[in-house]
Amino acid sequence: MAKISSQNINNIFTTWQNLNPHPQTELNFSNNYTLLVAVVLSAQSTDIGVNRATKKLFKIADTPEKMLILGENKLKKHIATIGLFNNKAKNIIKLSQQLIEFHNSQVPNNFDALKNLAGVGQKTANVVLNCAFGALTIAVDTHVFRVANRIGLVSEKTPEKTELALLKTIPKKFLQHAHHWLILHGRYVCKARKPDCAKCSIQKFCGKIMQDKN
Repeated sequence: MAKISSQNINNIFTTWQNLNPHPQTELNFSNNYTLLVAVVLSAQSTDIGVNRATKKLFKIADTPEKMLILGENKLKKHIATIGLFNNKAKNIIKLSQQLIEFHNSQVPNNFDALKNLAGVGQKTANVVLNCAFGALTIAVDTHVFRVANRIGLVSEKTPEKTELALLKTIPKKFLQHAHHWLILHGRYVCKARKPDCAKCSIQKFCGKIMQDKN
């Protein structure tokens, strides 16, 4: 897919901004700690599934200290419906210990510090920095990777390269909410198996549609 023009990139994000000026993550959380835990749990899982599991969990364990009191075995029971729950439980207990020991129980506002926490990778760190601290980051999940390359915002083969390319391509004025718009578009409109082009708000700017017409 060839990249689309800078004018159409601007048109795409202007359209999304007008339709949804303040998009939010669909994960439920009450503070930076529960946001971090929810994002860790969301890897290879749906937000709906994570929210279902954390509804009761976060009522009794919304701080690192409370999570350690709950313990790994009881945590597993709360998140047993989520994929990879055994490994995720171990990571959540460990990152809770790390937050207490190294960060005064606070979620750090620093990319490297976040990535040093158990179970926290590139995408998770970027989501937390963006949602908790307003950082201009792009978190590339399957939706963002698919949509960005499908519609011609970028033309890259890996999530890592897609992230770097999007940071260069998307005008800075849109970066605060860019990955949310891309996720929502991929989740509800530009779906993996069958894009719903009939209800697409950016169809006339889409590189795939332009290419298919030629």
